[in-house]
Amino acid sequence: MIEIAGQSYAFDDPRVLALLAGAAVLVLILVLLILAVRRAGASAAMAAPLARQIHYLGQSVQQLGAGQEQLRGGLQTVSDTQANAQTQVIQTMETRLASVQQQMQDRLAENAMRSARALAEMQERMNETLSGSSKQTATSLTQLQERLAAIDKAQDNITKLSGDVLSLQDILSNKQTRGAFGEIQLHDIVSKALPKDSYALQATLSNGKRADCLIHLPNPPGPIVIDSKFPLEAYEALRRADNDRALREAAQALRVAVRAHIKAIGDRYILEGETADGAILFLPSEAVYAELHANFPELVREGFNARVWIVSPTTCMATLHTMRAILKDARMREQAGAIRKTLHQLHRDVEIVVERVGKLNTHFGQARADLDGITTAAERAGKRAARLDNFDFEELAEDGGQVVPLAKPKG
Repeated sequence: MIEIAGQSYAFDDPRVLALLAGAAVLVLILVLLILAVRRAGASAAMAAPLARQIHYLGQSVQQLGAGQEQLRGGLQTVSDTQANAQTQVIQTMETRLASVQQQMQDRLAENAMRSARALAEMQERMNETLSGSSKQTATSLTQLQERLAAIDKAQDNITKLSGDVLSLQDILSNKQTRGAFGEIQLHDIVSKALPKDSYALQATLSNGKRADCLIHLPNPPGPIVIDSKFPLEAYEALRRADNDRALREAAQALRVAVRAHIKAIGDRYILEGETADGAILFLPSEAVYAELHANFPELVREGFNARVWIVSPTTCMATLHTMRAILKDARMREQAGAIRKTLHQLHRDVEIVVERVGKLNTHFGQARADLDGITTAAERAGKRAARLDNFDFEELAEDGGQVVPLAKPKG
């Protein structure tokens, strides 16, 4: 490094190299001068050319000094230009650095605001989630309490049902209470299926026998008896049988009980000329009814032969609905005259309504014609008023009006 006028230059700088080259040339000239002076004494003949050369060399030295001055000025200009460029670069860098710093601050502020908003939103979501969770927890607890209450209620119902089952077992264990149970169930089914005046409970027949229910059907077939029977002991023995011998004995006991019931109903409640040519045996148990049809079809056939039809609560309801249709048809036949008279009156009422509708239509037509006339008159009056407002007296004269002529001025 070399320092000139307070400015540092590197040795490989072209300007420094040029300056060194100029200095080397100057030194070489001085050496030549010294050699020439030394040789001046030796050869006088050569003095004049040497003087000229020295003169030329002086001019060259002067030119070289001038060039050196120009080079120094150029170096100063380059130094000033470089200083100005460095100053501008520094200012530009400072400006860019300030701009970058400002952008970084803006971005940091924006990121801080975004982070704050995201944190607030996250906090709000967490609050909503916690609130929803608390509500769901409260709802779940409420539902759990309701379910526990329902379970408690179901437990109470089960306890009550257990008591009812025990009571039912007590009832069914006694023949008299078992018969009352069947009669109550039969009464409930008949009361739901038939009108009250179409049956009688505990009806006494001419032979002194009392039937559980007597249905008043028209002839034919006539009144028909429904009697409730419940062979529970034989059925329970059949269910409890754990070997072939017990099973055969229970089946035989069930056959004997059912045949006895069929015979008793056929002998007591099928009376010629008083009741229908048949009766109904009501079994208040679907299980007993299904057992008979599944494993004892001969008992069902014996009932058919004796004109005693075995029914369960379900089939009894279907049979009673069929009887209801028969009663309804019979009553409609009895009321055919009244129905025909009512239909004639209904037809006359319809004719009167048609006549009055025709009169009302005539009145509406007359009112419509009157409205049309009023509309036409109103339109005509409006046109005349418009002509008067526009002083269209000639058009009024054409319509039959008289127009007063204007008096001519006297000259």
